[in-house]
Amino acid sequence: MPAVPALVRGLLTAVSWLTSPLTPDDYLGLVNPLLDARFPVGRVTAVSPETADVGTLTLRPGRGWSGHRAGQYLPVGVEVGGVWHWRTYSLTSVPGREDGLLTITVKAAPDGTVSPRLVHRTFPGAVLRLGPAQGEFVLPDQLPPRILMVTAGSGITPVMGMLRTLMSHRTPHPDVVLVHSAPRARDVVFRSELHMARRQVDWLDYYEHHSRQHGRLAPEDLGRLCPDWRERETWACGPAGLLDTVEDHWGHEGLAERLHVERFRLTPVLPPEPDAGPGYRVLFTRTGAESTADATTPLLVVGESAGAAMPYGCRRGICFGCLTPLTYGRVRDLRTGEVHERTGQMIQTCVSAAAGPLALDA
Repeated sequence: MPAVPALVRGLLTAVSWLTSPLTPDDYLGLVNPLLDARFPVGRVTAVSPETADVGTLTLRPGRGWSGHRAGQYLPVGVEVGGVWHWRTYSLTSVPGREDGLLTITVKAAPDGTVSPRLVHRTFPGAVLRLGPAQGEFVLPDQLPPRILMVTAGSGITPVMGMLRTLMSHRTPHPDVVLVHSAPRARDVVFRSELHMARRQVDWLDYYEHHSRQHGRLAPEDLGRLCPDWRERETWACGPAGLLDTVEDHWGHEGLAERLHVERFRLTPVLPPEPDAGPGYRVLFTRTGAESTADATTPLLVVGESAGAAMPYGCRRGICFGCLTPLTYGRVRDLRTGEVHERTGQMIQTCVSAAAGPLALDA
């Protein structure tokens, strides 16, 4: 969806006092969910099978979508039985496509609640809630001259977003070797596209490893397929067994700093808690509540203590239900230590704390 003109944004701001405590976005969302910038959504335009249990969903994001970097993942909310269930899936599309569309690629877990529904029972026209793109498994702005990518199973999905992005750029490309492992050839996600890309460009070497025939991908396999692996910056994503092996091997060779790993985690790894630090003024613009927050208390708790009407879902097992737009200021993710300060960005208030004076649209 094209960006909303500045004049329209100004008009929405000007009339917001007439609709308080609701906002113009609340009313626009009733007319068309894609117009609601407060709680971003995406409308499904196509569902394409990749393998028997993997599908790619093409989405047209609404006004609240703030973009992504190749390799990041997307929180997706799906309503099942009247309850919103949130999961995260890798973005496999080139950032900033001219048509405004984005894609996620999903593997249906046999006993899953959300993924089988997305792959097998979601059709064009369905509306999904979207969280902000997340993750640091991305390529740097200054690309290294030689890259190795090691993937297995659905670990190919974030790397596919990277490769498609590299394919779309006309600038000089790095020399890329991709080694992908799957049980059988028919289980390889994006297999036709990967083989075609290998034939079309001279900077990509692609190798498949079929574990049913040759066993699990091992360091000696990587050495055989990519003899200069020690000289390459490496990105790896896949099952825990593969990543453990890769990390041990790179560490033994003293090359851990050249390895970038993405693990599909169910539970975040928390960094050491920062010192509480000074108190910062926090304004909740919808209700006019104010409070002072330190650097360790989640903003969800700060808002509720101040009497603000804070959305949440965590206590009912609904992740990302607490997403709230940042009006201005800086917040810190308590899981990663990352600081966010982009106006309008959706903030997970249950895992974010103040990193300076700020205001939330709550």
